[in-house]
Amino acid sequence: VQLQASGGGLVQAGGSLRLSCPFSGGHPSLYTMGWFRQRPGMEREFVARQSRIQGRTDYADSVKDRFTISRDYTKNTVYLQMNNLQPEDTAVYYCAADRAPFPASGPSSWNYWGQGTQVTVSS
Repeated sequence: VQLQASGGGLVQAGGSLRLSCPFSGGHPSLYTMGWFRQRPGMEREFVARQSRIQGRTDYADSVKDRFTISRDYTKNTVYLQMNNLQPEDTAVYYCAADRAPFPASGPSSWNYWGQGTQVTVSS
């Protein structure tokens, strides 16, 4: 399984970005997809996941109602739409995948990772 996040950049507070993560090496419907981030000086943290079971989504409280995870099976790509970005959202964002239907939010519960993409939000 190979993942590669892209779409990061510099944006002003209140702006939006959409991250993309193409998926290859397996059938995407068999995997739960997730997004994590690592803010400066902090550990990697859970942001969002979309389960392979009925597409159920879960979000960290800090991003709920601002971020949306989705996937396009025709393009084998998972997305993270980020709206109303704030300086505290500045981080390296990673996409991840796992065969479990509801992997725990800890990074160690996820088996497949893509390279990160930097998101910087200026105030």
